[in-house]
Amino acid sequence: MKILVIKCGGSIMENLSPSFFKSIKELQAKEYRLVFVHGGGSDINNMLSQYGIEPVFVDGLRKTTAEVLAVVELMLAGKSNRSLVHKLEMNGVRAIGLNGSDGILQGNFIDETKLGAVGEVSNVNTNLLKLVLDQGISPVLTPIAITDTGNKLNVNADMAAGAVAKALGAEMCLFVTDVKGVLKEKKILEQLTARETSEMIESGDIYGGMIPKVETALSVLQKGTKEVMIVSGKDTFYENERFLGTRFVREEAIYQ
Repeated sequence: MKILVIKCGGSIMENLSPSFFKSIKELQAKEYRLVFVHGGGSDINNMLSQYGIEPVFVDGLRKTTAEVLAVVELMLAGKSNRSLVHKLEMNGVRAIGLNGSDGILQGNFIDETKLGAVGEVSNVNTNLLKLVLDQGISPVLTPIAITDTGNKLNVNADMAAGAVAKALGAEMCLFVTDVKGVLKEKKILEQLTARETSEMIESGDIYGGMIPKVETALSVLQKGTKEVMIVSGKDTFYENERFLGTRFVREEAIYQ
């Protein structure tokens, strides 16, 4: 079974184009099985604002009190997940929304004192995901994990996607963004190693909002995912059996 894990950020979900869904259909025609993991940061921030709660981030992670966790779960499961499932179904992709905390993503606290209910994935129920994939249905996962003692945890969606990709032995983890990939001299770089990426950050070729995107991709790669790629949600990212975007590979990997 050829599996791809596709992570969609909350902001890009509102702007997924017909070309994006055409690529999804082409992947399915090539017998790829697709698992989606999504974020929902902007929806969460908007709802927190309505409740008068100021978002707090520590080391790039959302500090998650019990109050914040209730909003996170409400928006991820109640809005973002339903939205992405609906978009997939409307574009001919059979999909089902699943809460990660419903026995799919097990997790541990990262630092309860500093971050509250923020966690990392320790185990993935791959049997359940494969049962769904075997039916020709794409699971759409919220990045919420659960501990052995029943505590729900807010998990960074990028890292959740990476953990799912690693556990499933996926061919690749795709990060869907608002850009086609990493550019140099107005050309998309098809492949980058960690060393090359660091050099481009130092030289200023990678700057601004692209820096956290590439750093997250490398972090997921280093945790054991086979391959990671940044692709666009606004354009075609797969055609003629080729992925279009920037692929991040380990130093020792050799590609023709």
